[in-house]
Amino acid sequence: MFLQASRGVIPSGPIELVMNATTMTKVVLVVLACLSLLSWSVMFVVWRTLGKAMRDAEKFMHDFERSPRLDDAGALAKRSPVGALPRLFLRAMHFVSDARVANQQMRERSGPSAGDAPSQATLSGSQIETLHLLLDSEASDERDRIGRFLPWLATVGSASPLIGLLGTVLGIIEAFIGIASKGSGNLSAVAPGVAEALIATAAALMVAIPATFGYNIFANKLNRFDGRMESFSTAVIALLVREGRI
Repeated sequence: MFLQASRGVIPSGPIELVMNATTMTKVVLVVLACLSLLSWSVMFVVWRTLGKAMRDAEKFMHDFERSPRLDDAGALAKRSPVGALPRLFLRAMHFVSDARVANQQMRERSGPSAGDAPSQATLSGSQIETLHLLLDSEASDERDRIGRFLPWLATVGSASPLIGLLGTVLGIIEAFIGIASKGSGNLSAVAPGVAEALIATAAALMVAIPATFGYNIFANKLNRFDGRMESFSTAVIALLVREGRI
């Protein structure tokens, strides 16, 4: 770049700067291009996965609220097992069923005089707390499954500016070395090298800004989906209490 400037060949735009850039700058730009492709791929996958999960959750929640009895809700969950909310509901029902069987067996072993054993139709306080923790764990696993690629967006958003800054610093160092070796310090000799170095920073910002926006947007949507699962878990437990299952 310094040799081109000394011969009067001045780059006319960013594309020409990139085409005539040094090997180090081109390596940095290739790395940034790969990170950009990665971030957009992650955003597309998360957008598609999270959007489908939220649509399925809204549909099932609407049908669940219209189900008058627990058996109707169970039939609904078995008809549409795909989705986070049906899995939460079926997991809760399996736990309650197993707990009721265990309570009945304990009652039979202890005899009719055992007053501290829970009855067949109810769960103990520790079992209800375990059900809460179980549903929270299932919801957390579902959240982690949907957002498993989100940390990549945070990594790209934070690492890209540093990679671009590294390319800029190396480019400026090389430009000043060229100036020192040729003994020319006029503006026409310095400007092309500095402009080439700044291309790396500009490219890094073009990668980091969409990745940061995407991470914040999808993390907010994932938090709302997590809140939806928490509300549904509370509704399931309330329905179980209302029908005397726990």
